[in-house]
Amino acid sequence: MASNKRIWLPASPKKKRHKAPDDLKVALKQAADELIESTLKPKYIQPPPTDNDFNYLADLYSKWYQSYFYFCSTYKCPSERAMAPSFEGKFARMEYVGGGKFNLSYMRHTGKWWEIYQDLSMAECLELIAAGEHFIP
Repeated sequence: MASNKRIWLPASPKKKRHKAPDDLKVALKQAADELIESTLKPKYIQPPPTDNDFNYLADLYSKWYQSYFYFCSTYKCPSERAMAPSFEGKFARMEYVGGGKFNLSYMRHTGKWWEIYQDLSMAECLELIAAGEHFIP
């Protein structure tokens, strides 16, 4: 007969978040915006389709939130059946882990972040995002 006893276990420790220095935040924002304008927008943003039944990628941008730096996309919904005129999504996340290093993740189809690279420099992260293997808006 199975026992119905419950036991208490210690909670798992919370992941320590590192605060990114302000100069690093500014440098990353500038480099990411340059990457978006020079590489990602010409590669992924197309003219709006003539058929209004489908969503289309309208804009790409980047932003900081706490110790995370996100690459984001804005999609337009021109259909009259659309619930909203546009929606936003995130497709790449750089988590600052200290010492000028980042962990790089992409958004899976399940809506969860999947970390695939650890302890990369800012330049290495931007190169991987530009390559577009996993990081597609």
